[in-house]
Amino acid sequence: MEDEETAAVLKAVGRQIKLWREAAGLKQTELGDAIGYGGDMVSAVERGTRIPKPDFLDKTDEVTGAGGKVSAMKKDVEEARYPKNVRDLAKLEDDACELGAYANHNMQGLLQTPEYARGLFSMRRPAYAEDEIDRLVAARMARQHIFERVPLPLLTFVQDEVTLRRPIGGRMVLRQQLEHLLEIGRLRHVSIQVMPTDREDHAGMSGPFRLLKLRNGKTLGHSEGQRHSRVISDPREVHILEMRYGMIRAQALNPRESLIFIEEVLEET
Repeated sequence: MEDEETAAVLKAVGRQIKLWREAAGLKQTELGDAIGYGGDMVSAVERGTRIPKPDFLDKTDEVTGAGGKVSAMKKDVEEARYPKNVRDLAKLEDDACELGAYANHNMQGLLQTPEYARGLFSMRRPAYAEDEIDRLVAARMARQHIFERVPLPLLTFVQDEVTLRRPIGGRMVLRQQLEHLLEIGRLRHVSIQVMPTDREDHAGMSGPFRLLKLRNGKTLGHSEGQRHSRVISDPREVHILEMRYGMIRAQALNPRESLIFIEEVLEET
């Protein structure tokens, strides 16, 4: 597993499932037949090497007569489904009253549709296994509750024009993604801007990043590299990112112009 915390949770869940299965007098294959999963899957879950879906836990609870004790582990398992770096980022986003993000290769994660995210993760080399892609897509979608959080945070995004045209996942997926972008961009607490390719001045050439202003007044930066992402807390570095993001927003189309631009690209797609 990606981190010790996740591994510990899954092993604990697996031990509980094994205890309840044995108490019910069932073999792994018998439990699998009863809940609609293979015996290999039951074995993997009990060993903590596979993440059980909610349906697996609910059916196991019912078949073994656990009285809700197995089903009660769904929340812990759901959190364990997400990689540690995603969990850490989600905690920061949950504490943010303001978030700004610049993206130049693909749609920013909070703006992605499930199909777009799946297409993006499917391009990864070395390739992810299908269940790992499912895990990553679920984690990314779970973070999007920030759009509905109360009180509403201020969310601003700047997307390079190329991200509106790159057909990740295929043309139909791109069309759906652009339609989603227009829908999100019309929310009162969201601002989406486009940086046209023909701009001569562009302060974002160093790559994508985001800024998070927390409820306690502190501002943090976050950047992603080829294999690692990092949180930036040094006030001097954060100040540079704030200046850079301000320049990027000033150089990009304004929000109203950007929505019109996205509509035009959608018509062309």
